[in-house]
Amino acid sequence: MGFLVKAVCALLCVGVLGGAVMLLWNAVVPPIFPGAAEIGFWRALGLLVLCRILFGGFRGRHGGWHEKKRRMRERWEAMTPEERERFQSRWRMFGCRGRDRDEG
Repeated sequence: MGFLVKAVCALLCVGVLGGAVMLLWNAVVPPIFPGAAEIGFWRALGLLVLCRILFGGFRGRHGGWHEKKRRMRERWEAMTPEERERFQSRWRMFGCRGRDRDEG
Protein backbone atom coordinates (compact mmCIF):
# COMPACT_ATOMS: atom_id res chain seq x y z
CA MET A 1 0.00 0.00 0.00
CA GLY A 2 2.83 2.41 0.84
CA PHE A 3 4.42 1.94 -2.60
CA LEU A 4 1.15 2.84 -4.32
CA VAL A 5 0.82 6.04 -2.28
CA LYS A 6 4.42 7.03 -3.08
CA ALA A 7 3.90 6.32 -6.79
CA VAL A 8 0.74 8.46 -6.88
CA CYS A 9 2.52 11.28 -5.02
CA ALA A 10 5.48 11.09 -7.41
CA LEU A 11 3.20 11.27 -10.46
CA LEU A 12 1.30 14.16 -8.93
CA CYS A 13 4.56 16.04 -8.21
CA VAL A 14 5.83 15.46 -11.75
CA GLY A 15 2.54 16.77 -13.14
CA VAL A 16 2.54 19.85 -10.92
CA LEU A 17 6.20 20.65 -11.65
CA GLY A 18 5.70 20.15 -15.39
CA GLY A 19 2.67 22.42 -15.34
CA ALA A 20 4.51 25.05 -13.33
CA VAL A 21 7.45 25.05 -15.75
CA MET A 22 5.08 25.31 -18.71
CA LEU A 23 3.13 28.20 -17.20
CA LEU A 24 6.25 30.07 -16.12
CA TRP A 25 7.96 29.60 -19.48
CA ASN A 26 4.91 30.76 -21.41
CA ALA A 27 4.41 33.76 -19.13
CA VAL A 28 8.04 34.91 -19.06
CA VAL A 29 10.08 33.82 -22.06
CA PRO A 30 7.96 34.72 -25.15
CA PRO A 31 7.34 38.33 -24.03
CA ILE A 32 11.05 38.86 -23.34
CA PHE A 33 12.35 37.03 -26.42
CA PRO A 34 9.91 37.58 -29.34
CA GLY A 35 11.36 34.68 -31.36
CA ALA A 36 10.72 32.14 -28.56
CA ALA A 37 7.61 30.02 -28.87
CA GLU A 38 5.29 28.87 -26.14
CA ILE A 39 5.80 25.28 -25.00
CA GLY A 40 3.44 22.48 -24.07
CA PHE A 41 3.40 20.18 -21.08
CA TRP A 42 5.71 17.49 -22.54
CA ARG A 43 8.34 20.01 -23.61
CA ALA A 44 8.17 21.54 -20.15
CA LEU A 45 8.84 18.11 -18.63
CA GLY A 46 11.75 17.68 -21.03
CA LEU A 47 13.11 21.06 -19.98
CA LEU A 48 12.76 20.05 -16.34
CA VAL A 49 14.72 16.83 -16.94
CA LEU A 50 17.37 18.73 -18.90
CA CYS A 51 17.81 21.19 -16.04
CA ARG A 52 18.09 18.27 -13.63
CA ILE A 53 20.85 16.72 -15.74
CA LEU A 54 22.76 19.98 -16.25
CA PHE A 55 22.43 21.53 -12.81
CA GLY A 56 21.82 18.53 -10.54
CA GLY A 57 18.80 19.78 -8.63
CA PHE A 58 16.17 17.80 -6.69
CA ARG A 59 18.76 16.45 -4.24
CA GLY A 60 16.35 14.72 -1.90
CA ARG A 61 18.05 12.32 0.52
CA HIS A 62 21.41 12.15 -1.25
CA GLY A 63 23.29 14.67 0.85
CA GLY A 64 22.66 18.29 0.07
CA TRP A 65 23.19 21.13 2.50
CA HIS A 66 22.63 19.14 5.70
CA GLU A 67 25.27 16.58 4.75
CA LYS A 68 27.81 19.31 3.92
CA LYS A 69 27.07 21.08 7.18
CA ARG A 70 27.57 17.83 9.13
CA ARG A 71 30.92 17.15 7.44
CA MET A 72 32.10 20.71 8.09
CA ARG A 73 31.17 20.36 11.77
CA GLU A 74 33.13 17.09 11.99
CA ARG A 75 36.18 18.73 10.44
CA TRP A 76 35.91 21.69 12.81
CA GLU A 77 35.69 19.41 15.86
CA ALA A 78 38.75 17.47 14.66
CA MET A 79 40.88 20.66 14.49
CA THR A 80 43.25 21.69 17.23
CA PRO A 81 42.70 25.14 18.80
CA GLU A 82 45.67 26.47 16.81
CA GLU A 83 44.20 25.20 13.53
CA ARG A 84 40.85 26.75 14.39
CA GLU A 85 42.44 30.13 15.10
CA ARG A 86 44.42 30.00 11.85
CA PHE A 87 41.25 29.07 9.92
CA GLN A 88 39.26 31.90 11.53
CA SER A 89 41.98 34.44 10.84
CA ARG A 90 41.94 33.50 7.14
CA TRP A 91 38.16 33.95 6.98
CA ARG A 92 38.38 37.32 8.75
CA MET A 93 40.93 38.45 6.20
CA PHE A 94 38.25 38.02 3.49
CA GLY A 95 35.54 39.72 5.55
CA CYS A 96 33.68 36.52 6.56
CA ARG A 97 32.95 36.79 10.25
CA GLY A 98 30.37 34.04 10.88
CA ARG A 99 27.93 34.26 13.73
CA ASP A 100 28.89 35.05 17.27
CA ARG A 101 28.90 31.92 19.43
CA ASP A 102 27.74 33.87 22.52
CA GLU A 103 24.49 34.93 20.85
CA GLY A 104 23.13 31.40 20.71
